[in-house]
Amino acid sequence: MINVFDITDFGAVGDGITDSSAAVQLALDAAKNCMGSVVVPPGNYLIKGDLKMRGKGVSLVGTSAWSFRNDGASVFTLIGEKSSCLLDISGAFGCTIKGMCLNGGGIGEKIHGVKLYWDAYNGGGQEDTPTIDDCRIGSFSGDGLHFEHIWCFSVRHSMIYNNRGAGLCLSGWDAFIIDNWFTGNASGGINTCGYVASVTATGNRVEWNRKGGFIIPGGDSFNFTGNFFDRTFGPALVLGGDNCELNLASVTGNVFRRNGAYETYPHENPEFSSHLIMDNCTGCVVSGNTMKVGAGDGGVPPVSPDYGIIVKNCRDTIVKDNAMHNGSLKNNLIVENNQNSITENNTGCLFSE
Repeated sequence: MINVFDITDFGAVGDGITDSSAAVQLALDAAKNCMGSVVVPPGNYLIKGDLKMRGKGVSLVGTSAWSFRNDGASVFTLIGEKSSCLLDISGAFGCTIKGMCLNGGGIGEKIHGVKLYWDAYNGGGQEDTPTIDDCRIGSFSGDGLHFEHIWCFSVRHSMIYNNRGAGLCLSGWDAFIIDNWFTGNASGGINTCGYVASVTATGNRVEWNRKGGFIIPGGDSFNFTGNFFDRTFGPALVLGGDNCELNLASVTGNVFRRNGAYETYPHENPEFSSHLIMDNCTGCVVSGNTMKVGAGDGGVPPVSPDYGIIVKNCRDTIVKDNAMHNGSLKNNLIVENNQNSITENNTGCLFSE
């Protein structure tokens, strides 16, 4: 049985001129009933958008070869300004997207890179389980990845960059977000579009995102370990909020450096010039992290943040043993209205030029 499909055999041409939308869709359709693999040879393939990936165990595989500043070898470039996304994987259970560069070209309004959408949680009746691996996804007018009401997924060793929405906009549960680069996304590296639960985020580089690094207003069960939060224009990490409760989070072994540069992109709340905000959280631990102020590359001002950790309206929460040498400009630790919580041994000093 044939289950490997080269898009060029269906008429796709990677010359950066030819519209290859119909050819790529034919290859995806051929793969959907046989757990097929759709192969994308090196080239720049123009796509109108709203490609549909369906079926179980289907793979879209390219040759990555991307760098920080340049697209990789196998590139899909969006040309359809009226599309909702470049690739829709709603109903592609257990799919894999590997070694691809998806370039949104900055066109249209709120067009996402990869979209998974259900009307309600468990909308597909089973685990979605997509894997995004070794991909470069950016310059979309919406989110790089938009996963709404998703159940189980992984994003690994990928660069999600310069999207006008979030790098990853998420609602759902069971997420594994490992070894990625979230950089320059206007609405945050990760932001939410509903309830979120059971998220592991490990070893990610989170930098230069305008609204903040990871913004999780509410949800349950999170593990943030070994991430590098650098130069966000807002808080590096936001857990909980005024009208949302967040339960059970471990924030351990992360580096927070020169975040909260909100004067560059002003926010409505001066407290957003901070490394970490916890508001209305329960059963959370913040321990073993390190925090420091800094300016932009080459010493370009402003130096930020004003505040280190802000903990308020929390219950049964521990903030302990964090290193904050030159941790902030005004106050390394703000503690307000918490119940049955511990904040101790957070050593450090304020920055003084």
